[in-house]
Amino acid sequence: MRTALLIAGKDLRQRLRDRTLLMYALLLPLGLAFVFNVVFGGVGEEQTFRVGVVDGDRGTVATAFVDGVLKPVEESGAITLRTVGSREEGEKLVAGDDLAALFVIPSGFTAAVNAGEETGIEVVGNADSPVGVEVARSIATSFTSEVMTVRLSVAMVGGDAETAQRAAASAASAEAISMENITASDKQLDWSTYMATAMSVFFLFFTVQFGVSGMLEERENGTLPRLLTAPVSRTAVLAGKVLVSVFVGVMSMVLLMVAMALMFKVEWGSPVGLALLVPVGVLAATALMAAVAAFARGHEQAEQRQAVVAITLGALGGAFFPVAQLGGVMGAVSPVTPHYWFLRGLADLSGGASVVGVLPSVAALGGIAVLAGGVAAYGWSREAKA
Repeated sequence: MRTALLIAGKDLRQRLRDRTLLMYALLLPLGLAFVFNVVFGGVGEEQTFRVGVVDGDRGTVATAFVDGVLKPVEESGAITLRTVGSREEGEKLVAGDDLAALFVIPSGFTAAVNAGEETGIEVVGNADSPVGVEVARSIATSFTSEVMTVRLSVAMVGGDAETAQRAAASAASAEAISMENITASDKQLDWSTYMATAMSVFFLFFTVQFGVSGMLEERENGTLPRLLTAPVSRTAVLAGKVLVSVFVGVMSMVLLMVAMALMFKVEWGSPVGLALLVPVGVLAATALMAAVAAFARGHEQAEQRQAVVAITLGALGGAFFPVAQLGGVMGAVSPVTPHYWFLRGLADLSGGASVVGVLPSVAALGGIAVLAGGVAAYGWSREAKA
Protein backbone atom coordinates (compact mmCIF):
# COMPACT_ATOMS: atom_id res chain seq x y z
CA MET A 1 0.00 0.00 0.00
CA ARG A 2 2.86 2.37 0.80
CA THR A 3 4.28 1.80 -2.68
CA ALA A 4 0.92 2.57 -4.30
CA LEU A 5 0.66 5.79 -2.28
CA LEU A 6 4.16 6.87 -3.31
CA ILE A 7 3.33 6.24 -6.98
CA ALA A 8 0.04 8.08 -6.58
CA GLY A 9 1.79 11.05 -4.97
CA LYS A 10 4.35 11.25 -7.78
CA ASP A 11 1.64 11.07 -10.47
CA LEU A 12 -0.54 13.57 -8.65
CA ARG A 13 2.23 16.16 -8.61
CA GLN A 14 2.68 15.66 -12.34
CA ARG A 15 -1.03 15.82 -13.11
CA LEU A 16 -1.57 18.99 -11.11
CA ARG A 17 0.81 20.74 -13.50
CA ASP A 18 -1.32 19.59 -16.44
CA ARG A 19 -3.62 22.41 -17.57
CA THR A 20 -5.84 19.96 -19.41
CA LEU A 21 -6.74 18.28 -16.14
CA LEU A 22 -7.59 21.66 -14.60
CA MET A 23 -9.81 22.43 -17.58
CA TYR A 24 -11.79 19.17 -17.37
CA ALA A 25 -11.91 19.04 -13.57
CA LEU A 26 -12.97 22.63 -12.84
CA LEU A 27 -13.01 25.23 -15.60
CA LEU A 28 -15.36 23.58 -18.11
CA PRO A 29 -17.97 22.28 -15.65
CA LEU A 30 -17.93 25.48 -13.59
CA GLY A 31 -18.10 27.66 -16.70
CA LEU A 32 -21.03 25.65 -18.05
CA ALA A 33 -22.72 25.81 -14.65
CA PHE A 34 -22.57 29.60 -14.85
CA VAL A 35 -23.94 29.59 -18.41
CA PHE A 36 -26.82 27.24 -17.54
CA ASN A 37 -27.68 29.30 -14.47
CA VAL A 38 -27.94 32.41 -16.66
CA VAL A 39 -29.89 30.70 -19.45
CA PHE A 40 -32.18 28.46 -17.40
CA GLY A 41 -32.31 30.38 -14.12
CA GLY A 42 -35.89 30.56 -12.88
CA VAL A 43 -37.15 27.74 -15.11
CA GLY A 44 -39.29 25.40 -13.04
CA GLU A 45 -39.55 27.81 -10.12
CA GLU A 46 -42.90 28.91 -8.71
CA GLN A 47 -44.42 31.87 -10.56
CA THR A 48 -46.73 34.63 -9.42
CA PHE A 49 -49.14 35.99 -12.03
CA ARG A 50 -50.58 39.50 -12.02
CA VAL A 51 -54.35 39.38 -12.51
CA GLY A 52 -57.11 41.95 -12.34
CA VAL A 53 -60.80 41.77 -11.52
CA VAL A 54 -63.69 43.94 -12.69
CA ASP A 55 -66.73 43.46 -10.46
CA GLY A 56 -69.71 44.71 -12.48
CA ASP A 57 -72.18 42.89 -10.28
CA ARG A 58 -71.37 43.76 -6.64
CA GLY A 59 -73.73 40.97 -5.54
CA THR A 60 -73.18 38.37 -2.83
CA VAL A 61 -71.87 35.65 -5.14
CA ALA A 62 -69.55 38.06 -6.95
CA THR A 63 -68.23 39.35 -3.63
CA ALA A 64 -67.74 35.76 -2.47
CA PHE A 65 -65.64 35.08 -5.57
CA VAL A 66 -63.40 38.07 -4.95
CA ASP A 67 -63.11 37.76 -1.17
CA GLY A 68 -63.49 34.01 -0.75
CA VAL A 69 -61.49 32.79 -3.75
CA LEU A 70 -59.21 35.36 -5.35
CA LYS A 71 -57.86 36.85 -2.13
CA PRO A 72 -57.00 33.46 -0.54
CA VAL A 73 -55.30 32.46 -3.80
CA GLU A 74 -53.36 35.74 -3.64
CA GLU A 75 -52.31 34.93 -0.08
CA SER A 76 -50.96 31.59 -1.31
CA GLY A 77 -48.56 33.47 -3.59
CA ALA A 78 -49.95 32.15 -6.87
CA ILE A 79 -51.35 35.50 -8.05
CA THR A 80 -51.14 39.21 -7.39
CA LEU A 81 -54.64 40.71 -7.46
CA ARG A 82 -55.55 44.17 -8.71
CA THR A 83 -59.05 45.67 -8.61
CA VAL A 84 -59.90 47.45 -11.87
CA GLY A 85 -62.69 49.99 -12.32
CA SER A 86 -63.88 49.01 -15.79
CA ARG A 87 -63.45 46.40 -18.49
CA GLU A 88 -61.90 48.97 -20.83
CA GLU A 89 -59.26 49.88 -18.26
CA GLY A 90 -58.55 46.21 -17.59
CA GLU A 91 -58.13 45.39 -21.28
CA LYS A 92 -55.60 48.21 -21.61
CA LEU A 93 -53.63 46.79 -18.68
CA VAL A 94 -53.68 43.34 -20.29
CA ALA A 95 -52.59 44.75 -23.64
CA GLY A 96 -49.79 46.67 -21.94
CA ASP A 97 -48.47 43.50 -20.22
CA ASP A 98 -49.36 44.89 -16.79
CA LEU A 99 -51.73 41.96 -16.24
CA ALA A 100 -51.55 38.34 -17.30
CA ALA A 101 -55.34 38.00 -17.17
CA LEU A 102 -58.47 39.90 -16.25
CA PHE A 103 -61.59 38.51 -14.53
CA VAL A 104 -64.77 40.22 -15.70
CA ILE A 105 -67.80 39.58 -13.46
CA PRO A 106 -70.85 40.67 -15.48
CA SER A 107 -73.70 42.72 -14.12
CA GLY A 108 -76.51 40.48 -12.85
CA PHE A 109 -74.14 37.59 -12.12
CA THR A 110 -75.51 36.98 -8.60
CA ALA A 111 -79.13 37.20 -9.79
CA ALA A 112 -78.44 34.73 -12.60
CA VAL A 113 -76.85 32.26 -10.19
CA ASN A 114 -79.76 32.51 -7.77
CA ALA A 115 -82.26 32.08 -10.60
CA GLY A 116 -80.44 29.07 -11.99
CA GLU A 117 -79.76 30.83 -15.27
CA GLU A 118 -76.68 30.27 -17.39
CA THR A 119 -73.92 32.73 -16.55
CA GLY A 120 -70.19 32.83 -16.04
CA ILE A 121 -67.08 34.88 -15.30
CA GLU A 122 -65.25 36.03 -18.41
CA VAL A 123 -61.45 35.87 -18.58
CA VAL A 124 -59.53 38.29 -20.81
CA GLY A 125 -56.06 36.87 -21.33
CA ASN A 126 -52.65 38.17 -22.33
CA ALA A 127 -51.32 36.20 -25.30
CA ASP A 128 -47.78 36.54 -23.96
CA SER A 129 -48.70 34.81 -20.69
CA PRO A 130 -50.43 31.55 -21.66
CA VAL A 131 -49.76 29.91 -18.29
CA GLY A 132 -51.20 32.84 -16.38
CA VAL A 133 -54.26 32.83 -18.62
CA GLU A 134 -54.77 29.11 -18.05
CA VAL A 135 -54.48 29.59 -14.29
CA ALA A 136 -57.10 32.36 -14.37
CA ARG A 137 -59.40 30.31 -16.58
CA SER A 138 -59.14 27.32 -14.25
CA ILE A 139 -59.99 29.46 -11.22
CA ALA A 140 -63.05 30.98 -12.88
CA THR A 141 -64.27 27.66 -14.28
CA SER A 142 -63.83 25.82 -10.98
CA PHE A 143 -65.71 28.50 -9.05
CA THR A 144 -68.69 28.78 -11.38
CA SER A 145 -68.91 25.01 -11.76
CA GLU A 146 -68.93 24.53 -7.99
CA VAL A 147 -71.64 27.12 -7.43
CA MET A 148 -73.91 25.89 -10.23
CA THR A 149 -73.44 22.24 -9.24
CA VAL A 150 -74.54 22.92 -5.68
CA ARG A 151 -77.58 24.87 -6.83
CA LEU A 152 -78.54 22.17 -9.35
CA SER A 153 -78.20 19.48 -6.68
CA VAL A 154 -80.59 21.32 -4.38
CA ALA A 155 -83.08 21.74 -7.20
CA MET A 156 -82.93 18.02 -8.08
CA VAL A 157 -83.82 16.95 -4.55
CA GLY A 158 -86.82 19.23 -4.53
CA GLY A 159 -85.52 22.24 -2.65
CA ASP A 160 -87.32 25.53 -3.14
CA ALA A 161 -85.76 28.63 -4.76
CA GLU A 162 -84.85 30.20 -1.41
CA THR A 163 -83.01 27.05 -0.29
CA ALA A 164 -81.18 26.90 -3.62
CA GLN A 165 -80.12 30.53 -3.23
CA ARG A 166 -78.75 29.89 0.27
CA ALA A 167 -76.90 26.79 -0.92
CA ALA A 168 -75.36 28.69 -3.82
CA ALA A 169 -74.29 31.52 -1.52
CA SER A 170 -72.82 29.00 0.93
CA ALA A 171 -70.83 27.30 -1.82
CA ALA A 172 -69.64 30.68 -3.06
CA SER A 173 -68.49 31.78 0.37
CA ALA A 174 -66.42 28.65 0.86
CA GLU A 175 -63.08 28.17 -0.81
CA ALA A 176 -64.07 26.80 -4.20
CA ILE A 177 -60.42 26.76 -5.09
CA SER A 178 -57.94 25.00 -2.84
CA MET A 179 -54.19 25.56 -3.09
CA GLU A 180 -51.77 22.95 -1.79
CA ASN A 181 -48.16 21.95 -2.26
CA ILE A 182 -47.63 18.60 -3.95
CA THR A 183 -44.37 16.73 -3.48
CA ALA A 184 -43.26 14.72 -6.47
CA SER A 185 -42.60 11.03 -5.90
CA ASP A 186 -39.31 11.40 -7.78
CA LYS A 187 -37.38 14.43 -6.52
CA GLN A 188 -35.94 16.64 -9.23
CA LEU A 189 -33.28 19.32 -9.32
CA ASP A 190 -34.39 22.61 -10.83
CA TRP A 191 -33.45 22.87 -14.52
CA SER A 192 -30.37 25.09 -14.24
CA THR A 193 -28.98 23.06 -11.31
CA TYR A 194 -29.74 19.81 -13.12
CA MET A 195 -27.81 20.87 -16.22
CA ALA A 196 -24.87 22.20 -14.21
CA THR A 197 -24.72 19.01 -12.12
CA ALA A 198 -25.08 16.83 -15.20
CA MET A 199 -22.11 18.57 -16.82
CA SER A 200 -20.05 18.05 -13.67
CA VAL A 201 -20.80 14.31 -13.76
CA PHE A 202 -20.19 14.23 -17.52
CA PHE A 203 -16.72 15.79 -17.28
CA LEU A 204 -15.90 13.60 -14.28
CA PHE A 205 -15.33 10.73 -16.70
CA PHE A 206 -12.77 12.80 -18.60
CA THR A 207 -11.13 13.87 -15.35
CA VAL A 208 -10.55 10.37 -13.99
CA GLN A 209 -9.10 9.05 -17.25
CA PHE A 210 -5.84 10.93 -16.64
CA GLY A 211 -4.87 8.59 -13.83
CA VAL A 212 -5.83 5.23 -15.32
CA SER A 213 -4.26 6.05 -18.68
CA GLY A 214 -0.97 6.77 -16.89
CA MET A 215 -0.15 3.05 -16.93
CA LEU A 216 -0.09 3.08 -20.71
CA GLU A 217 1.98 6.26 -20.77
CA GLU A 218 4.52 4.65 -18.44
CA ARG A 219 4.79 1.70 -20.81
CA GLU A 220 5.18 3.86 -23.92
CA ASN A 221 7.77 6.12 -22.29
CA GLY A 222 9.80 3.11 -21.19
CA THR A 223 9.51 3.95 -17.50
CA LEU A 224 7.25 1.01 -16.67
CA PRO A 225 9.87 -1.71 -17.31
CA ARG A 226 12.40 0.23 -15.21
CA LEU A 227 9.81 0.68 -12.49
CA LEU A 228 9.05 -3.04 -12.45
CA THR A 229 12.76 -3.95 -12.13
CA ALA A 230 12.49 -2.53 -8.64
CA PRO A 231 10.64 -4.55 -6.00
CA VAL A 232 7.33 -3.07 -7.18
CA SER A 233 4.44 -5.20 -8.35
CA ARG A 234 2.29 -4.29 -11.33
CA THR A 235 -0.69 -4.34 -8.95
CA ALA A 236 0.89 -1.59 -6.84
CA VAL A 237 1.53 0.49 -9.97
CA LEU A 238 -2.06 0.09 -11.15
CA ALA A 239 -3.39 0.84 -7.65
CA GLY A 240 -1.35 4.05 -7.58
CA LYS A 241 -2.82 5.15 -10.92
CA VAL A 242 -6.36 4.36 -9.75
CA LEU A 243 -5.82 6.29 -6.50
CA VAL A 244 -4.84 9.36 -8.52
CA SER A 245 -8.05 9.12 -10.55
CA VAL A 246 -10.24 8.66 -7.47
CA PHE A 247 -8.58 11.48 -5.54
CA VAL A 248 -8.74 13.94 -8.43
CA GLY A 249 -12.33 12.94 -9.21
CA VAL A 250 -13.54 13.36 -5.62
CA MET A 251 -11.76 16.69 -5.18
CA SER A 252 -13.17 17.92 -8.49
CA MET A 253 -16.75 17.04 -7.48
CA VAL A 254 -16.33 18.52 -3.99
CA LEU A 255 -14.94 21.81 -5.30
CA LEU A 256 -17.65 22.06 -7.96
CA MET A 257 -20.41 21.37 -5.44
CA VAL A 258 -19.03 23.95 -3.00
CA ALA A 259 -18.73 26.50 -5.82
CA MET A 260 -22.32 25.89 -6.96
CA ALA A 261 -23.57 26.13 -3.38
CA LEU A 262 -21.87 29.50 -2.93
CA MET A 263 -22.54 30.95 -6.38
CA PHE A 264 -25.98 29.53 -7.19
CA LYS A 265 -27.34 28.76 -3.69
CA VAL A 266 -27.69 25.04 -4.46
CA GLU A 267 -28.63 22.96 -1.41
CA TRP A 268 -27.10 19.50 -1.70
CA GLY A 269 -28.72 17.93 1.34
CA SER A 270 -27.27 15.44 3.80
CA PRO A 271 -23.45 15.67 4.07
CA VAL A 272 -23.35 12.02 5.14
CA GLY A 273 -25.31 11.02 2.05
CA LEU A 274 -22.91 13.00 -0.14
CA ALA A 275 -19.95 11.40 1.62
CA LEU A 276 -21.32 8.03 0.52
CA LEU A 277 -22.54 8.95 -2.95
CA VAL A 278 -19.66 11.01 -4.34
CA PRO A 279 -16.75 8.60 -3.67
CA VAL A 280 -18.73 5.59 -4.92
CA GLY A 281 -19.77 7.53 -8.03
CA VAL A 282 -16.17 8.56 -8.71
CA LEU A 283 -15.03 4.97 -8.15
CA ALA A 284 -17.60 3.74 -10.70
CA ALA A 285 -16.36 6.28 -13.25
CA THR A 286 -12.74 5.33 -12.58
CA ALA A 287 -13.45 1.60 -12.91
CA LEU A 288 -15.20 2.11 -16.26
CA MET A 289 -12.37 4.23 -17.65
CA ALA A 290 -9.82 1.70 -16.35
CA ALA A 291 -11.71 -1.12 -18.08
CA VAL A 292 -11.60 0.76 -21.38
CA ALA A 293 -7.90 1.58 -20.99
CA ALA A 294 -7.06 -2.05 -20.16
CA PHE A 295 -7.93 -3.18 -23.69
CA ALA A 296 -6.26 -0.30 -25.55
CA ARG A 297 -2.86 -0.53 -27.21
CA GLY A 298 -1.68 2.92 -26.21
CA HIS A 299 -2.74 5.96 -24.23
CA GLU A 300 -3.95 7.81 -27.35
CA GLN A 301 -6.20 4.92 -28.35
CA ALA A 302 -7.34 4.64 -24.74
CA GLU A 303 -8.27 8.32 -24.59
CA GLN A 304 -10.20 8.05 -27.85
CA ARG A 305 -12.17 5.04 -26.65
CA GLN A 306 -12.72 6.57 -23.23
CA ALA A 307 -14.13 9.70 -24.87
CA VAL A 308 -16.57 7.62 -26.93
CA VAL A 309 -17.69 5.66 -23.87
CA ALA A 310 -18.00 8.80 -21.73
CA ILE A 311 -20.09 10.65 -24.33
CA THR A 312 -22.30 7.63 -25.05
CA LEU A 313 -22.98 6.87 -21.40
CA GLY A 314 -23.47 10.57 -20.70
CA ALA A 315 -26.08 10.88 -23.45
CA LEU A 316 -27.94 7.76 -22.30
CA GLY A 317 -27.64 8.63 -18.61
CA GLY A 318 -29.13 12.12 -18.83
CA ALA A 319 -26.06 14.37 -18.96
CA PHE A 320 -27.63 16.46 -21.74
CA PHE A 321 -31.32 16.09 -20.86
CA PRO A 322 -33.38 13.73 -18.63
CA VAL A 323 -33.49 10.73 -20.97
CA ALA A 324 -35.26 8.55 -18.39
CA GLN A 325 -38.36 10.75 -18.65
CA LEU A 326 -38.79 9.81 -22.32
CA GLY A 327 -39.88 6.30 -21.40
CA GLY A 328 -39.74 3.45 -23.91
CA VAL A 329 -36.38 1.97 -24.86
CA MET A 330 -34.41 5.07 -23.86
CA GLY A 331 -36.05 5.15 -20.46
CA ALA A 332 -35.23 1.48 -19.94
CA VAL A 333 -31.57 1.85 -20.98
CA SER A 334 -30.83 4.98 -18.93
CA PRO A 335 -30.72 3.20 -15.50
CA VAL A 336 -27.88 1.02 -16.78
CA THR A 337 -25.52 4.01 -16.78
CA PRO A 338 -23.67 5.44 -13.77
CA HIS A 339 -24.70 8.97 -14.81
CA TYR A 340 -28.36 8.13 -14.17
CA TRP A 341 -27.74 6.86 -10.63
CA PHE A 342 -25.30 9.63 -9.76
CA LEU A 343 -27.77 12.34 -10.86
CA ARG A 344 -30.68 10.55 -9.19
CA GLY A 345 -28.79 10.33 -5.92
CA LEU A 346 -27.88 14.03 -6.02
CA ALA A 347 -31.50 14.94 -6.83
CA ASP A 348 -32.77 12.80 -3.94
CA LEU A 349 -30.38 14.39 -1.47
CA SER A 350 -31.11 17.89 -2.72
CA GLY A 351 -34.81 17.14 -2.32
CA GLY A 352 -34.36 16.25 1.33
CA ALA A 353 -33.81 12.50 1.20
CA SER A 354 -32.06 10.87 4.14
CA VAL A 355 -29.00 8.65 3.95
CA VAL A 356 -31.32 5.65 3.63
CA GLY A 357 -33.03 7.28 0.66
CA VAL A 358 -29.80 7.54 -1.30
CA LEU A 359 -28.69 3.96 -0.64
CA PRO A 360 -30.27 2.56 -3.86
CA SER A 361 -28.14 4.96 -5.92
CA VAL A 362 -25.04 4.12 -3.88
CA ALA A 363 -25.70 0.40 -4.31
CA ALA A 364 -26.20 0.74 -8.08
CA LEU A 365 -23.00 2.76 -8.48
CA GLY A 366 -21.15 0.28 -6.29
CA GLY A 367 -22.37 -2.58 -8.46
CA ILE A 368 -21.16 -0.80 -11.60
CA ALA A 369 -17.79 -0.14 -9.94
CA VAL A 370 -17.37 -3.82 -8.99
CA LEU A 371 -18.39 -5.09 -12.43
CA ALA A 372 -16.23 -2.62 -14.34
CA GLY A 373 -13.37 -3.11 -11.90
CA GLY A 374 -13.46 -6.86 -12.52
CA VAL A 375 -13.28 -6.29 -16.27
CA ALA A 376 -10.37 -3.85 -15.77
CA ALA A 377 -8.50 -6.31 -13.55
CA TYR A 378 -8.91 -9.05 -16.14
CA GLY A 379 -7.69 -6.74 -18.90
CA TRP A 380 -4.63 -5.59 -17.00
CA SER A 381 -3.80 -9.18 -15.99
CA ARG A 382 -3.73 -10.13 -19.69
CA GLU A 383 -1.47 -7.13 -20.30
CA ALA A 384 0.88 -8.32 -17.56
CA LYS A 385 1.14 -11.81 -19.08
CA ALA A 386 1.78 -10.34 -22.51
